[in-house]
Amino acid sequence: MKWVVLIVTVLSLALTVWALFAGTGNYFVLNPKGPIAEGQRDLIVISTILTAIVIVPTTIIAFIIVWRYRDKPGRKAKYDPDFSHNNLLETIWWGIPIVVIFILAVVTVRYTYALEPSVALKSEKKPVTIQVVSLDWKWVFFNPEENIATVNSVTIPEDTPIRFELTADAPMNSFWVPQLAGQIYTMSGMAMTLYMQADHPGTYFGSGANFSGEHFADMRFDVNAVSDADYRAWVEKIKSESKPMTMETYQSLAIPGTAEKQSFSSFPDNLFQQLVTKYLPGGLADTSNRATHTTPQTEINEKESEQGQSDMGTDTKSNNEHDGLGTDTQEGSNN
Repeated sequence: MKWVVLIVTVLSLALTVWALFAGTGNYFVLNPKGPIAEGQRDLIVISTILTAIVIVPTTIIAFIIVWRYRDKPGRKAKYDPDFSHNNLLETIWWGIPIVVIFILAVVTVRYTYALEPSVALKSEKKPVTIQVVSLDWKWVFFNPEENIATVNSVTIPEDTPIRFELTADAPMNSFWVPQLAGQIYTMSGMAMTLYMQADHPGTYFGSGANFSGEHFADMRFDVNAVSDADYRAWVEKIKSESKPMTMETYQSLAIPGTAEKQSFSSFPDNLFQQLVTKYLPGGLADTSNRATHTTPQTEINEKESEQGQSDMGTDTKSNNEHDGLGTDTQEGSNN
């Protein structure tokens, strides 16, 4: 039985190592295509190696101790019941982890500041700004420089810094393109900033990484990195072949549900800023503006609320009249 456990353990470790290194191309975070993702991959690898310096020897020694000091007939190991400590051994098993933790702390701090998502990337090219809004359960992308919009897909020029401005018009989510950058939250009433860059052309997987309900698994999008010429051609195609996005169009997208990939030749002015300030006085969610900025479901809810308040008013009035009549009658009887 002991040999069986040992063999299973060794095979499990071997399978884990094989899965990590033989299938590297299948893991997005280990196959970066941009400078930010490369830095994050390097941090993962360095951290793994540093922790392995402690974990691997400890695991091996644990098996050696179990095997070396097992109870067996004729055992001639030294019997030393008064043993308490060994200065050399304690220096090793305390000193090495302390050094590893110190190095890991320095490396993590340096990479954390170097990979700060709101810091612009060094490049001779001007960054392209794209505004992102997370909805239930879809992603809307606004390109203010070109005045075009897309749903569940975005196209960017390769080898060019992209400045994403992100917010939410639904429960908070997490924007993630693992081969290009790390995660960043999208939240109502806030505009987050994330820089990324694709060094190679291709289509990259993007998703909402924060659980958000029924269709969470469908909240995915594509990031298409193309050459500058193809990017200009794509913009012109959107402008010539797609319909404009109106406020009513956006309101229909804001209704919870899934959506196919779509494109629009234009979108309402300052729509992203209006969504960020939606819950401020005078914003889209302000009571005075609800008549012009509502979804069908919102209108139904408001009508039901108004009807309920009306019914409550009628009941209250009837109760008051009844109470008044009862009081007058009682006073008349007393007189």
